[in-house]
Amino acid sequence: MLTSAGVVAPDGNELAAFQTGIWGAFLRELNHRQPQGLDNAWVSFFTYHPQIGANIFADWVKAEPNLLWIPEQQPLEVIKQGNKITEVRFNSCTIHAKIILDGTELGDLLELAEIPYRWGWEPKDQWQEPSAPIELSTLMKTTPPKPPVHRGLGGGQAPTWVFIMQDFGEGNIAPEIDIPPINTPELFTNAWQNYDIESFLNYGRLPDNKFMINWPIQGNDYDQNLDRLIGSNSERLQFWQESFYHSLSFARFIQTKLGSRYGLATGTFPIENRPNFNINPDILSAFALHPYYRESRRIEGLKTIIEQDILPIENGYTAPLPLNEAGECEAIAIGNYANDHHYTQFQLTLQPKSLRWGGRWTGTPFTIPYRASIPINTDNLLVCEKNICVSHIANGATRLQPVVLGIGQAAGMAAALCIEQGIQPQELSVRTLQNALLTDIIAPQAVIPLFNLPPDHPDWLHWQYYYLEHPELYPIDGNCPASPNPRYPAKNSHAFEGIFQRQSHQDYRFTLTQGQFTGQTWKLVTLYPEINEQLQNIPTPSFLKVFGRLNFSGNWLILEGL
Repeated sequence: MLTSAGVVAPDGNELAAFQTGIWGAFLRELNHRQPQGLDNAWVSFFTYHPQIGANIFADWVKAEPNLLWIPEQQPLEVIKQGNKITEVRFNSCTIHAKIILDGTELGDLLELAEIPYRWGWEPKDQWQEPSAPIELSTLMKTTPPKPPVHRGLGGGQAPTWVFIMQDFGEGNIAPEIDIPPINTPELFTNAWQNYDIESFLNYGRLPDNKFMINWPIQGNDYDQNLDRLIGSNSERLQFWQESFYHSLSFARFIQTKLGSRYGLATGTFPIENRPNFNINPDILSAFALHPYYRESRRIEGLKTIIEQDILPIENGYTAPLPLNEAGECEAIAIGNYANDHHYTQFQLTLQPKSLRWGGRWTGTPFTIPYRASIPINTDNLLVCEKNICVSHIANGATRLQPVVLGIGQAAGMAAALCIEQGIQPQELSVRTLQNALLTDIIAPQAVIPLFNLPPDHPDWLHWQYYYLEHPELYPIDGNCPASPNPRYPAKNSHAFEGIFQRQSHQDYRFTLTQGQFTGQTWKLVTLYPEINEQLQNIPTPSFLKVFGRLNFSGNWLILEGL
């Protein structure tokens, strides 16, 4: 998602307290490698060029002396003995391993190993999820389920073939975008009807006047006959081709409507070893390597995450912590994004799970339990990515990039511990896994979400352990009794002076009284709990000197110091 699928505006876990583990390390490295900064768009606080993200992961792989990376492989066959996978055959090698992880985009190993999984929708009577439909409509149904391998109906959420556009500047003319073999401009007529053009483009703005196009409203989402994605290779390739043409048609529509100064940002993605769909290679290089999948095959596991597990408890701002039969908290990763679903034929009404924090809307936090990564009746397999045991409804929140990184880190750590101890994943102590994640030397990962406890806080580890040992005391407002850290602005922060006003609860405005933007009013937003606490207690109106950066896409001033 973060690199080859082109989703370079990740969602969720944006607050400083949730920037932990590999996700936090990735953000720090992005900040180091992209001098123009990450706060460019309004849909995300972090946008970056895909090649920078890809280079980070490639460099991390190279830095591991005992990690063998074999690229360009596709799993073709799984050999099993009883309930254990003994080997996986790829197109140029065969892997034998004591513990195997499925981190594929669509859960391909589950199909090959005939491991029970779900695909598509579940009706309300399955788990009594508040947002699940009582009856599945025709649009939700495609092919009948084939027990025991897949349960559920329809393919679920729409994938998107992401592409990158570029503003070549006033008076310049970009190369004309070719007409695809399947051209459907009529589908995009109202794509930005509720937005001005600038807002539409700035949704996924990148540095250097480039734009990620991952637009859900009559844009490049595509979900026709999604069951083809878990069919034969030729069926999947047919879906790819249609999805690609759909996105190319949208790109041409944008250029036609907005003017010839806007064109494709060619040279963004490599073109080797990918289908060309009879398209000019220059055009192909502006498109991601494959579609952005929002949903996968999902294992039938030891613990199913359902909608009730991600919604805030009554009168609270956090979801309940997951407990196993022994009463232990089994959380191994955190997320906080809203439950976000994409369909092209209808809209699904979902239970809200958002709150105002730091001057803007964000999602209420939840956790991923360890047993959701362990399939039933298979010994030496762990799953990660979007392949965990989760309902179709709850997948709308668990599928986001930072959560998936956390799940992957936990699954990798669990596999390593199982090898060290000579045990199977279901035998691993969840406390041992949590301890390894919390004390990881390179990228310690939070397992308990706390709004006011960023990972650089001196008491961070204490309060993580405290709520693991006393889950019944976990605060419903998500704030622990830790004293605030002093927060100093970053070196690239700018000073601003102006009048602060609090519009309503956690809704802040700042009218500048100096500089070129004197008289303009900006939204104040922050990702830091120390600053947010100050903003809640400052009298309004007040004259303030603040430190931060202006974001012209979202019309906000992101605060890093007061």
